[in-house]
Amino acid sequence: MVILGHIDHGKTSLLLVIRKIQFTAGKPGGMITQHIGAFEVEKDGKKITFIDTPGHESFSQMRSRGAKVADIAILVVDATQGVQAQTKEAISHAKLAQIPIVVALNKIDLPTANPEKVKLALEKEGVLVEDFGGKVPSVKTSAKTGQGIEELLELILLVAEMENLKVDISKVATGVIIEAYLDSKRGPTATLILNEGILKLGDIIATPSTLGKAKILEDFQQKRIEKALPSQPVILIGFERVPKIGETFKTFPDLKTAQEYLKVEKEKRIPEVLEIKPEQKVLNLILKTDVLGSIEAIEEVLKKIPRERVILRILKSEVGEVNESDIGLAKSGRALILGFRVKTIPIAKTLSQREKIKILNFEVIYDLVEEMRKLMEKISKPEVVRIDLGKMKVLVDFWSEKNRQIVGGRVIEGVVEKGALIEILREKEVRAKGKMINLQRNKKDIERAQKGEEVGILYEGEEKIQVGDTLIFYKEER
Repeated sequence: MVILGHIDHGKTSLLLVIRKIQFTAGKPGGMITQHIGAFEVEKDGKKITFIDTPGHESFSQMRSRGAKVADIAILVVDATQGVQAQTKEAISHAKLAQIPIVVALNKIDLPTANPEKVKLALEKEGVLVEDFGGKVPSVKTSAKTGQGIEELLELILLVAEMENLKVDISKVATGVIIEAYLDSKRGPTATLILNEGILKLGDIIATPSTLGKAKILEDFQQKRIEKALPSQPVILIGFERVPKIGETFKTFPDLKTAQEYLKVEKEKRIPEVLEIKPEQKVLNLILKTDVLGSIEAIEEVLKKIPRERVILRILKSEVGEVNESDIGLAKSGRALILGFRVKTIPIAKTLSQREKIKILNFEVIYDLVEEMRKLMEKISKPEVVRIDLGKMKVLVDFWSEKNRQIVGGRVIEGVVEKGALIEILREKEVRAKGKMINLQRNKKDIERAQKGEEVGILYEGEEKIQVGDTLIFYKEER
């Protein structure tokens, strides 16, 4: 069972009610899930596994994977807001995965709830609910009051029965990694969902990137178990390295067979080549996050940022706190360190200040992405350099009309060039700025005049030049 829907439409709130865990609605900023989590509930003697996927737009890839490992999609729609961008995206994920949808019209307890309007909007997206003559079941729910929760569970079991969802436990254990991270005490830790077979304690297991032995198996409540059945969420400890999110896994009869499989998979992988054009600039990054799911989500969303002028190059991305080696790499690679929901160890903090290495910390991916956009925009803007040319003392005011004026004077410093920008200096203060349209000497057009020469200029600007002013001439180069 995968829970899909737009951010803040109440997916996590519903799951907390289903798990009978007390939910405090007053948490500042709401509860936004940023990793895939899984848990199991029992209804009428049957077990249902729920996969909670992040609702933020940057987690498109994780939500897509969630749909692929599930048999049924629960589409949560806020009955007060209706169909939103990620609602549409969630529908497409479920359709691509070819799994049935159950619609939960959430927040039905609010006075502004309009379920009929939501159903009409869903129809436009190809989701026709049973009330409107379609085949998609829907239920009105409220995480606050508990309305519709039992009905939702009954619907799930009914859909599972109608779809004849069965698995073969006699087959080799296979499934998907839905979360993984490095536990400082227990080592590489992964959350798995089995598709087929039975995973037992001591089994040799491998993904395309790593292998290991099931040394510890735990259920979603972190209670030790001896074996895991299909669709059961299980925490496994025993991989040699942290596996990648979304990888498929399977068990092997012995370590040698698993190693051969890993070797073949490694040869299949083609390293990504980053092409950098001469006119493009490069922003090097070091990414440190709390779990592997965050790395994948951040890398995925960074790829979507337009890169016409600035290329984002990730030198290193890994799980864990920012440490001394990160500072060393940032110095040698002239990189920026991005920390997502991680701390910087004290010695690394001191080192970063000494070496002037910038560390940016974030709690929400949206903030990280916005900061990257701003940095890329800043880098892509050409640097404007001011070049001072010379000065002229104004001796006579010949003519003025609207925002144009002809004045004469003597060049007292440097040179004066046609087309130069002008600052009007009066009583030691810059009063205004303008531009020189034309330059003359002895009533003849010239391109430039030297110190000591008397010239006339056609000036354009809002402020009028007065006799006695000093004009400062300069140009700007990009």
